[in-house]
Amino acid sequence: MRRWSTGSLILVAVAAAVLGAVVALVAPRPMSAQAGADIRRTADGHPDFSGIWQAMNEAHWDLQAHEARPGMVTQPGVYPYEYARVPAAPVLALGAAGGVPPSIGVVADDGEIPYKPETAAIKRANGENWIDRDPELKCYLPGIPRAMYMPYPFQIVQGTTKIQMAFEFTNAARTIHLDKVEPPPDDTYMGHSVARWEGDTLVVEVTHFNGETWLDRAGNFHSEMAKLTERFTPLTRDAIQYEVTIDDPKTFTRPWRISMPLYRRLEPNMELMEYRCIEFVEEFLWGNLRKEQLVKRWEGETIIVDITRKVPPGDTLHDWYRR
Repeated sequence: MRRWSTGSLILVAVAAAVLGAVVALVAPRPMSAQAGADIRRTADGHPDFSGIWQAMNEAHWDLQAHEARPGMVTQPGVYPYEYARVPAAPVLALGAAGGVPPSIGVVADDGEIPYKPETAAIKRANGENWIDRDPELKCYLPGIPRAMYMPYPFQIVQGTTKIQMAFEFTNAARTIHLDKVEPPPDDTYMGHSVARWEGDTLVVEVTHFNGETWLDRAGNFHSEMAKLTERFTPLTRDAIQYEVTIDDPKTFTRPWRISMPLYRRLEPNMELMEYRCIEFVEEFLWGNLRKEQLVKRWEGETIIVDITRKVPPGDTLHDWYRR
């Protein structure tokens, strides 16, 4: 039998202690242990989500996992394969700025969005007609949940019976009611939010949508029948786990879920700025109403872009811009 020296035994003990410490550091801890006393709380003991937050992912491009793509508007290239598509004329001059970065996706469970066959066709058509159809390009209110993961910060101000969220994009806002309120008189872009606490998790039911919003730039959408269940769970003082279950029997075959962390902006002088984008889209939306077209041509060092405005015969301007 091999005998161990005192020095060897000491080395083994030290190694075991170091290994145990490393395992303790890398092993995942339960969420309650991660949050615990580290999270901020209000006077009534609930987590305090007040602050400026922002998602840090690619969900605003496409909720689902995807490879890098050459642009939001593409056409077939030399080879007849989907991956070999090239940027189409409207985004050609944008180069890398018009590309779509890859993403691991935020759709939970199997990663699929369970469209019905007829609504899956609408989603594909939305993607193919992104410039004409995406409400974001027209600076419309982004809706929920899209406002939560657009690439802009938003601010939460938390009270006892109301939680106010203000979004940088197009000065959108929502009120989350923790008390009993009457339903709204009409459906809206941002919906109607009523909440309750389940332990440290804020659970928000959102209904009364007008059906005019998208979920991302890939053309994913929900109808006016959608009912959302949001869950805000603190991870640390500076991170929230945000989950949304989307139940919309008009559009999907079953409820499905997205999940992502939201992060607190930690700059010492951070404040919510205004991004009143409507002034930047007026020419895009209504430039063809001028007696003399203003934006007709752009000429750079290597490319010339000519612009012809049109409205399809038989369509009103209102119908055209709402599609």
